Amino acid sequence: MPNRAITALTGILRPEIDLSKSRLETLCRMVPGMVSARSVNLSHIACERPGTVQTASTCRRLQRFFQHVRLDEGWALPLLVRLLGQHGSWLLALDRTNWQIGKTEVNFPVLALVTRRFRVPLIWTVIKGRGCSDTGQRIALMKRYLAHFPAKTIRLLLADREFAGAGWMEFLCENNIPFAIRIRDNLRITTEEGHDPTLRVRLRQARRSRVFRARLGSREDTASGNAPLLTIAAKPLRDERLIVVTNVEAQTALRTYRKRWAIECLFGDAKTRGLNIEDTRLTDPRKPDLLMSLTALAIAWAGRSAADKLGKHTTPRKSHGHYSKSYFRIGLAQIRNRLRTDPLDAIRPWRRITQERQEVTGVV
Repeated sequence: MPNRAITALTGILRPEIDLSKSRLETLCRMVPGMVSARSVNLSHIACERPGTVQTASTCRRLQRFFQHVRLDEGWALPLLVRLLGQHGSWLLALDRTNWQIGKTEVNFPVLALVTRRFRVPLIWTVIKGRGCSDTGQRIALMKRYLAHFPAKTIRLLLADREFAGAGWMEFLCENNIPFAIRIRDNLRITTEEGHDPTLRVRLRQARRSRVFRARLGSREDTASGNAPLLTIAAKPLRDERLIVVTNVEAQTALRTYRKRWAIECLFGDAKTRGLNIEDTRLTDPRKPDLLMSLTALAIAWAGRSAADKLGKHTTPRKSHGHYSKSYFRIGLAQIRNRLRTDPLDAIRPWRRITQERQEVTGVV
């Protein structure tokens, strides 16, 4: 990537990121480098630097970046939203991805933005070891989101069965966050009549009606707390039931829940179908967190590039109804091509950050 494009990108990001000139230039080399190399491995990114500088020297510079750079938690969030140009309300999806580096577990709960065009990680955290996140970690993740955006920006929060829990849903209700979360059929509930069967038993008794209101937990659990009264809705799938608990209208929750799969596609974009984030050898929790920020910026860049290229048009659909190519794959190919032929055009989507900043500050 020629130096003039790096200089232009550095000028765009300088007002946004509190880093020295050298560190900021390294960041501005790293994000295009991981897109061009389709890898977050520092050795591969170093090979993408043009000129006579030795690859080993560039690689050491990238290593020092992760060794010494300290950025505030959530520093990339405003950049992501402005790069995408999102306003109003949107769907959020919550899920967890993990992999191993030797014997070390890398475990990320991720809160992602999901639209028709974009699927981009917004907020994440690194948890130690393997296994699910707990209620405290989920609440902390959502509080970080609410520190930047009001609850009215959330059209619906979608999550899989791993993220069920009475305390967690109580927090969501108290903060006026609409949600649709899938739950298991062996979960015990307390009905409005005071009975506490499992969901499997309650649905067997329901016959035609698969929508009812209940509290999560047994009678003893709900009597000692403030478990909210929620709507539970179910519909049959091919081999099982889809059961969601929600605080919005049941059919809206069931219809929208299928879009939760977008976060699984997002993990594919970050991994084998895109940037191969599992290639990293960084194990210190602070370093993968910074790497995820850079990966999120690269994914948002690809989505924005595809949206700018296609405009109001969409990609063709195959016989199964899905797009032949995702916006991410189209944008990734577009960026990699332009980085080699017209680097200044490749970074054009980043100029939206400057435009959004001028609109907010009232600069004409």
